[in-house]
This record gives sequence, C-alpha cells and structure tokens, in this order.
Amino acid sequence: MIPSYWRAHTAALLAATGFVLALTISSWAEDKKGGTIAIVDGKQVSLEYTLTLEDKSPVDSNVGKAPLVYTQGAHEIIPGLEKQLTGLKVGESKRIEVSATDGYGEVDPARKQEIEKSKIPEDAQKVGAKLTGQGPGGQPIFAQVTEVKEGTVVLDLNHPLAGKKLIFDIKVLKVENALEKKVERNVGKEHHEGHEEIDREHDTYHRGW
Repeated sequence: MIPSYWRAHTAALLAATGFVLALTISSWAEDKKGGTIAIVDGKQVSLEYTLTLEDKSPVDSNVGKAPLVYTQGAHEIIPGLEKQLTGLKVGESKRIEVSATDGYGEVDPARKQEIEKSKIPEDAQKVGAKLTGQGPGGQPIFAQVTEVKEGTVVLDLNHPLAGKKLIFDIKVLKVENALEKKVERNVGKEHHEGHEEIDREHDTYHRGW
C-alpha cells in the first residue's frame, strides 16, 4: 500500500509531467505548421524578396516565382541580410537596408584588369559591355568593359552592386529544419566570391550577364 503522502506526490508529479507533455505536444504541433518557428542558425528558410537601390531603381525580385531557399548561419547569402533576418517568423514581412560594407563591399580599384583583345569577343570590345568568364578554379567571373586600348581591354571585376546600399523587401514563407545535404542558393553571393585574380593564360570570356 502506497502511503497517502506518496500517492499525493506521485499524482502531482504525473500531473506536472502531463502538463509539460501537453505543452511539448502543443509546441510541436505549432512548429510543424510553421507558425511559431523563428529564423535561427541551422534553419532552412524560404523567402520572397524584392531588391531595390536607394534611388528606388529595381534590381531583382522573385515575387510570383520560386522562393529563395537558404540555410541561416551557413553564409549562403550576404551577411547584412542574413543578420537582420534572425528572429523573423513565417508570414512576417520586413524592409531590410544593407550597407555596401555588409553587402557586396566597396568598389576596389585593384579589381580592374587588362586583358588581351584576343580573349574578348569583338562585339564586346566597347565601353559598357558586360561579360561573364570562368576563373582557374571554375568559379564564375563577371566583368564590365571600362576602357578599350590598342591591344587590350580594361575590365572592372567589381560586383555590379559593389559600393551600393541595398534595400530588400522580404516576406518569410517557410522556416524548417535544414536538410543534412543542402543545395546552396545565394542572392548573388556566388558572383561576389567569383571575383578573384584572373589567370590570363586560362580564362575565357563571353557576352552575357
């Protein structure tokens, strides 16, 4: 026979455990619906966004298209945007302003390179022409012609958004646990990382961008 004290204590313990269990189940159910999960490191996030500049000129938008999917904390998007997304929940919208420093960096004069004309398509040998290329490691390189000389062409390898303040209007569509094997999808970040020194013996360029 269990003493009355222990019966009362056990009943209280079970009641408390049941209460905690009920809270856990309720929380899990809400998380499963995505209604209460906040953006934190390790979560896979789906976003709708529109990107504009300070002068309100449009740059990019995925509204009405496939969402941007990335993993928070994995540095798959520009740091200034990732940092300000922390804590947002599904359904929330926010205007996020990102400085050039936290975006694609300031314009770097050292990223201007002279390339032999033979490596540039003839119709791109004019100021303002935009090209895409491939670096020695296979990384994409984006460049714009800024000067044409007798035997060479001067290319600016700064990201086209370098030195600019970026304004994102975003809406959080989904927040869930990230898959173990994820595919990186960046907001132009791959362009930024691709701007390395040019291997003049191996790089090739073509019209694009």
